[in-house]
Amino acid sequence: MKNILDIKKMIYVLIILGSVLINKVSAQDVANGSATANVQAALSIVATQDLQFGSVFQGVSKTVTNNDAAAAGIFTITGAAGAGISAYMTLPQYISTAAGDDRMTIAFRNTDITIDSTSNADPSAFGSGWLDVDPNSLPTGLVIGSDVTPHTMLFLGGRVIPSVDQSAGSYTGNIIVTVAYNGI
Repeated sequence: MKNILDIKKMIYVLIILGSVLINKVSAQDVANGSATANVQAALSIVATQDLQFGSVFQGVSKTVTNNDAAAAGIFTITGAAGAGISAYMTLPQYISTAAGDDRMTIAFRNTDITIDSTSNADPSAFGSGWLDVDPNSLPTGLVIGSDVTPHTMLFLGGRVIPSVDQSAGSYTGNIIVTVAYNGI
């Protein structure tokens, strides 16, 4: 009888050990996940209209406003709708003749750029965005337009200041706009 009790005890011990081991094994699990990414549309910027001062006279300054549809510089930024961007401008201090034998001062005020995030291509009909800001310090929080119109427009004005003995001829200078996605 003692043997039967010992065997029963051993069976109970084995059952208890077995259930403990089974619980430990069943407490582990494995999951498979995946990594995903959605690459957005490439960001581009195009100078769609040059800043045009037209005819100027020696010693007489001429200003073009950022809302002048015929003369303001226009830049079109295209990319992923609603994406945050950063933009920077490098503005010339002078514009020069093609031969480089004379140069004329060009100046930009702290209200010479308007940024329209509605894809409006007409500087004289501002939609929404940033009105009359400093082209040397563009605002943060810029975004590419909407799903319908994934463009943001920059409208740039400025002023040329010819000297009293400015050489006759055509003058040009580079206006450089750099844009990049900022992940916002």
